[in-house]
Amino acid sequence: MSAFYHWDGEDLILAVQVQPRASQMGIVGVQGDRLKIKLTAAPIEGQANADLCKFLAKLFGVAKSKVILLNGETSREKRLKIQSPKKTPEFMNQSELF
Repeated sequence: MSAFYHWDGEDLILAVQVQPRASQMGIVGVQGDRLKIKLTAAPIEGQANADLCKFLAKLFGVAKSKVILLNGETSREKRLKIQSPKKTPEFMNQSELF
């Protein structure tokens, strides 16, 4: 098990670090005990958080309402819960990440 995620029953808890205002959206890799994700949105009026939830929903095959921001609303370091993910991205199945 990697340090940036753990399972809570059927739900997945992710620790992420976001980089807003990036040139393109995507997963950078693991930085410390967090998954680093680049977002194109600015951290204004919750737009970066909304884009993060939308990105993770697509990645894990769930509705946006199934991605819940647990803490870090105004921080770059966030914890999110993904309720009953339908799929697991390939990078979570690899023994070495990035």
